[in-house]
Amino acid sequence: MNLANKITIVRICMVPFFILFMEIGGFYNSVLALVVFCAASITDMLDGQIARRNKTVTPLGIFLDPIADKLLISAAFIYFVDIPMLGIAAWMVIIIIAREFIITGLRSIAAVRNVMIPADKSGKFKTLSQIIVIIVTMVILIAYEAFFEFVGLTPDALRLYDFGSYATLSLIMEKMPFWATIVAVMFTIYSGVNYILKYRKLFSENG
Repeated sequence: MNLANKITIVRICMVPFFILFMEIGGFYNSVLALVVFCAASITDMLDGQIARRNKTVTPLGIFLDPIADKLLISAAFIYFVDIPMLGIAAWMVIIIIAREFIITGLRSIAAVRNVMIPADKSGKFKTLSQIIVIIVTMVILIAYEAFFEFVGLTPDALRLYDFGSYATLSLIMEKMPFWATIVAVMFTIYSGVNYILKYRKLFSENG
């Protein structure tokens, strides 16, 4: 097994730790979850670069890399839905995950017909937007939990708290996860439609 594939497997192994820290919750565990997510995101950039540089792109790597991305990103968004103070709606996450199922199905059809569907720019922008949204949302979540851990203010209390000159910061914390996820959803939809249109001939009986 080459180095790039080993890095991808390490990223997959990071997912349970991310889930564990998110499940336990609290300030310190959220910080650890963010560290794990950032480390996994870095490996996402590394494995592809190493594979291309060393010319060691393999079918296993092509198979594992998107799975690693889907597991990590889907886990994060699913947990966000379960945290009301973030304001991320279930329908947003459904769209994000549905796109992955659809494109995975498209790739399966392509594989049967000996066609390889590589990641294109729209897919890369989609993944990048989702990673940025998750990191921003995690930072805001950590900020909420820091207020609770060290000041004793719950999210509801924060909304009523007189921030004075920091009122804008409070508003950003409340609204940013929702609108950032909206942007990620737009990139997700665009990417999915782009793939389907580009490879629509695969859906015809004659391929």
